[in-house]
Amino acid sequence: MAEQGLKDLVGRAMIDPDFLQALMRDPYPLLADYELSEEERASVLQAIAKLMVTPQSQRARAFQTAVVKRWAT
Repeated sequence: MAEQGLKDLVGRAMIDPDFLQALMRDPYPLLADYELSEEERASVLQAIAKLMVTPQSQRARAFQTAVVKRWAT
């Protein structure tokens, strides 16, 4: 199960499109604001990389799905 920091980050990305855009542009300063394990951080970075080819209107849901899917396995 995901830790609270990861849940908070995904939740914010879902409701704040500006945050998601900033996360895609330069994730490292924003990730520093969340308590994430190395594995969680790696999952987030992988999900962000996949968003580059995702239509903007689908990015928030795609980000959530990618991160949750990674932690559900």
